[in-house]
Amino acid sequence: MRLPLQHVSIHGHCVGYRRGGTGQTILLIHGLAGSSKSWDDVLELLTPHADVIAVDLLGHGESAKPSGDYSLGAFASGLRDFLSILGIDSVTIVGHSFGGGVAMQLAYQHPHLVDRLVLVGSGGLGREVSWLLRLLTLPGAEYVMPIAFPKPIVDRATQVGRRNIRSAKLGEMWRAYSSLAGATNRKAFVRTMRGVIEPTGQTINATDRLYLAAHVPTMIVWGDHDGIIPVAHAHAAHELISTSRLEIIEGTGHFPHVEQPDTFAHLLIDFVENTDPASQQHEALRDVLLGGS
Repeated sequence: MRLPLQHVSIHGHCVGYRRGGTGQTILLIHGLAGSSKSWDDVLELLTPHADVIAVDLLGHGESAKPSGDYSLGAFASGLRDFLSILGIDSVTIVGHSFGGGVAMQLAYQHPHLVDRLVLVGSGGLGREVSWLLRLLTLPGAEYVMPIAFPKPIVDRATQVGRRNIRSAKLGEMWRAYSSLAGATNRKAFVRTMRGVIEPTGQTINATDRLYLAAHVPTMIVWGDHDGIIPVAHAHAAHELISTSRLEIIEGTGHFPHVEQPDTFAHLLIDFVENTDPASQQHEALRDVLLGGS
């Protein structure tokens, strides 16, 4: 059963989220054009084992879509405030695609909030990204999108066709596609995407700072058939985070939690239950930075 949508107000902006279960807290962060609904298939599998929160980032889902800052740093600060309002001291952070970049930024800016880090088909680990996303960053793309995503056609197709989409991957891609039918959604999408992607590829690359995650239990999950962000990024990140756990799910694309929810939930539960949360008594930052250099 789908968890009900709840809301909190942060700096005057409504933020939607779904929450259920008890135990250690897991925060699920969706990707570009996604929402908390992206996690529906795994929420019911995770809630018997943990306190699980799936949030709608600003500009996405049922959250507000203000004309403001959609940078990774702003999202990380927003999640810090979100957790504070809910009275949560620290969490296991799970970020998919763009949400992986947000998760890494949160861990970098506010390490005291992070018990564990899970990156799922994550952005921010290399330049390569699908050609379609790169095309959508071209000047004027926001003026073409109303033609590519006409709301009346999208709404009608959603009503008639979603139930007939048997492929979980296609279903999730259609959900992202249909979310861009509204003008405010498109503006937020373009603002967010242009902060991390340009026509030649991803502009944000966290690989030079991954050594900072060595003290945080980290798991990297990827589909071996990912057509959005290449699986090579997973292997490279695993080498840079010497303590990380790497899980490649065979026959899976960019949405492991949607395409293989049972496998994904099993991996996540096992990871949380068999690792200790990161110590809040980290080494002095100066020493860590000098060691990494």
